Amino acid sequence: MTTDHIALEKLPYCKPVKAWLVERYDEQDAAGIWARVEETYNAYLAEAPDYGGKANGHANAIYGALLVFALYPALPDEPPIEELQDFVQNLFMGSFVALGKIFDLNRPFDMWLIDKVFRRSGNRDRKDIELWPAGFVTVDEPYDREQRAARYHFTQCPNAEFAKAHGLLHVLPLLCNSDFFGIEQIHGQLIRCGTCGNSERCDYLVVGSESPLAAEWETVTDEGGFLVSRRIHESAM
Repeated sequence: MTTDHIALEKLPYCKPVKAWLVERYDEQDAAGIWARVEETYNAYLAEAPDYGGKANGHANAIYGALLVFALYPALPDEPPIEELQDFVQNLFMGSFVALGKIFDLNRPFDMWLIDKVFRRSGNRDRKDIELWPAGFVTVDEPYDREQRAARYHFTQCPNAEFAKAHGLLHVLPLLCNSDFFGIEQIHGQLIRCGTCGNSERCDYLVVGSESPLAAEWETVTDEGGFLVSRRIHESAM
């Protein structure tokens, strides 16, 4: 089953990216940079596997990542990767800021609900992977009622696979690290020891920010620029 890829202009991120380019550079330079982004994005699509286009449940995450992969090399001043982190995390996780006004993972019902959301997403992913084998491979893990912790993990991430194949692993943290920001906005803490970019799997352990389990972990940056969780007593050794 083959589905057309999502054209750049159909992504919801184009307008804010263009505005950011104009703000960072002058309007003429921004237009030239965007032209290079568009050229690179289209080149990526020409060689990308079939992800399922807009029919894939993770369509915005996959094609949005291709936009970021095309954007960073086009920036003429070659800024440090971390300089773009705030912009990228707000680009993809801005909706979590609004959600955090009504959703709080420190409440038992809200934690139970996010576990249901994760499971529904996992069920969708398992259907998608049968159609588009290059997509996300998701594994559910049992909900920990005692510690109110929701878990799942990816054993395959198309963004990581694309980054590895195109020498863009140094850009991948912009995407992976945004997950920490998103969970933080809904009053939770993401405990993640690795991603598919720096480990064999990308793990999600989500708890409320006031959970005793959250206090056992701290978030640090590894040598590849990825945010990772480390037990506090291990970090002190």
